[in-house]
Amino acid sequence: MKSVKDMINEKSIWAGLNQPGIKMAEADIVVFGVPFDGGVSFRSGAKDAPRAIREITYTIPPTTEHWEDLSELRILDLGDIGGESRDVQFHKVEETVYESVKAGKLFTMIGGDHSTTIPVLRGVDKALDKPFGIIHIDAHFDLCHEMGGDLLSHGSVERRALELKNVLDTESIFFVGIRSVESEELTFINSNKMNIVKAKEVRNCGVAETVKKIKETMSRFERIYVTIDIDSLDPAYAPGTGTPQFGGLNSRELLDLLYGLFELPIIGFDVVEVSPSLDQSSVAVFAARKILAECWGHYLRKNKQMNGSYEAKTLR
Repeated sequence: MKSVKDMINEKSIWAGLNQPGIKMAEADIVVFGVPFDGGVSFRSGAKDAPRAIREITYTIPPTTEHWEDLSELRILDLGDIGGESRDVQFHKVEETVYESVKAGKLFTMIGGDHSTTIPVLRGVDKALDKPFGIIHIDAHFDLCHEMGGDLLSHGSVERRALELKNVLDTESIFFVGIRSVESEELTFINSNKMNIVKAKEVRNCGVAETVKKIKETMSRFERIYVTIDIDSLDPAYAPGTGTPQFGGLNSRELLDLLYGLFELPIIGFDVVEVSPSLDQSSVAVFAARKILAECWGHYLRKNKQMNGSYEAKTLR
């Protein structure tokens, strides 16, 4: 009997939609992993997520939960971006994102801890000549100036974002699902205008109202990046993560939230902080796989609607 590893090859991953060897210009979606978790302040393991997620994508059909066919999508998986040091690795990530944005491709990054989003945002910033928005879906703000002396920690992502030329101010970022705050962050938040919908508010107000609020605020941007920390989900739905926080979004809320947000001009997104070694039943790994496939479906649907070729389907 063949092992799982034997059955997996480049063409079978991502529901058989990966097309290794095609040029970036020929792809619809560019995906890559960043196996790095040296920026964590607590439990590690997120460096193994890109491999673990890929390994369960050969089994799925090229469809979404809305019964949409993804088989026409051309996915280019660039593999994992490594490096002999964090500086080298992050520079490679920045350049890959720069090329993807310049080519006009929706790109997807699979972390890694949340610090891997820092070079992604730098690549976006480098590629654009206009301000862009960020939607940060997370249990945490990640607004610490540093953690343990590390300016590139997973808790400093959006603080580094605010240093970019095309992220104009704190209102360029919309925080969703938050339910934990560091003392340093609380001082910063109270001193600045912020866009925040806490996890509790998503539950109390509903996803539709949350999406409406985000869209009203972020529609001023022509380009938006979405970063999804798996710990935005309650630990019941994603236990395999380094810093879980009780009281989070449920899986239905997150999926419906992303459905609405992809009506905005999203140019790329990531899923980070999945830690397979902390995930005995691979619940978080499967959640990440679902998020990726559904977001690609949202991208395809939007493109078809813009081209006038989309037909609404009624679920039986």
